[in-house]
Amino acid sequence: MDGIEPLQNELDHLRAEVERLRKDNESLAYKRTLLARHDARPYTMDYVQRLFQSFSEIHGDRRYGDDPAIITGMAVFHGTPVMIVGHQKGRDLKQRQLRNFGCAQPEGYRKAIRAMKLADKFSRPIFCFVDTPGAYPGVGAEERGQAEAIAYNLREMARLEVPVIVCIIGEGGSGGALGIAVGNRILMQENAIYTVITPEGCSAILWKDQGHVEVAAASLKITASDLKELGVIDEIVPEPAGGAQLDHDAAADLLDKQLRPCLESMLRKSPSELRQQRYQKFRQLGAIATTTKSLPNS
Repeated sequence: MDGIEPLQNELDHLRAEVERLRKDNESLAYKRTLLARHDARPYTMDYVQRLFQSFSEIHGDRRYGDDPAIITGMAVFHGTPVMIVGHQKGRDLKQRQLRNFGCAQPEGYRKAIRAMKLADKFSRPIFCFVDTPGAYPGVGAEERGQAEAIAYNLREMARLEVPVIVCIIGEGGSGGALGIAVGNRILMQENAIYTVITPEGCSAILWKDQGHVEVAAASLKITASDLKELGVIDEIVPEPAGGAQLDHDAAADLLDKQLRPCLESMLRKSPSELRQQRYQKFRQLGAIATTTKSLPNS
């Protein structure tokens, strides 16, 4: 019996340590969520101003109107003509209302794919910056075909014959994020999140309250390290100490150091290789591996 008691004490200690680490992990996931939503975090236009030259914005979807929640435009990146597509939030109340808090409507996704097809026509690589709580769920958006617009983008982005580089710079919320995130390479800043539902939404559905958001955040595997391990993203982009919101210039510099080599590697691939690589990348996501060898007929 004398030998059992020390072992039991050690076992109790290890159980307590496991519980502490579990709670720390839950807390960390939700803290990353709050950082991803920080009001001072750099948005798409903050990176455009720091990393790109000669930006010329494209407006409208040629069907209904212009959606300020999504920015599109041509620019130059280290001497290479490119196309930029990204969600844009606002800094103050007036800007947030104009940008609809970064929640795009169908015309925003149709504007995005119009710009991407223009880039495809003129062989311009595409940079997509994802930062949205999700697509706008209002009645008007649904009446104008929100789900169809996102689904159409998924299909058409898979068919593009130019490099598509996606970077999740804040919130990557559900289909609203995925509508511009079908890329050859997926980068994610270390304090960003990418998720099918918010921790608050998950807690409300499963527990009928908001008291389990930290558990939900950890369980959803929404952090960059989790998603890198699962193979959902390709690279984690480091941020300045304390988060990108503290130093926009340093955050842009760290992002530039990974965007540039990423683009250079993609430029060496042929159009058919880019399509095939993008297709296989998304076919292999999830628990069941695919053995598909080629693209389906267009």
